[in-house]
Amino acid sequence: MTPNRDAATGLFPVEALTPAVLSATQSSAVLDMIDFQSATVLLHIGVGGIAFSTANKIEVSLTVGDLADGSDAVPVTDLDVVKDGLAPLAITSGIVRSIVAPKAAADIQRIGYIGGKRYLKVTVTFSGAHATGTPIAASIAKMRATLKGVA
Repeated sequence: MTPNRDAATGLFPVEALTPAVLSATQSSAVLDMIDFQSATVLLHIGVGGIAFSTANKIEVSLTVGDLADGSDAVPVTDLDVVKDGLAPLAITSGIVRSIVAPKAAADIQRIGYIGGKRYLKVTVTFSGAHATGTPIAASIAKMRATLKGVA
């Protein structure tokens, strides 16, 4: 097989948020993107534990920076992500997803990160009352390796 056509050698998946039933804000560790030019954030969101609304919602945000400790982290902007039909019209405060409507089925949503910062962090923020949690996980597929044959 031609290496240029093999997607597996050009990406490296990492777990950002361990699968869990959540009802309070959670953040991933600061993830190092060295040697990769982009990433796909995969959000695994289960059936809503509550009836979501604009008052009782879940927001997913991304922050990026160049320091390993995250001290220079800033929210992503429209220029940092590839937007799809689920993204807000304008990315503000780094919010790339806002779950505000009832969610009767689990799904996997993806967000493309194309910014040039070295470190990436995912945060899931709960607003309002969440007496019953919602299953959530996040993975990041680091992509477009600068070196061939990522291990």
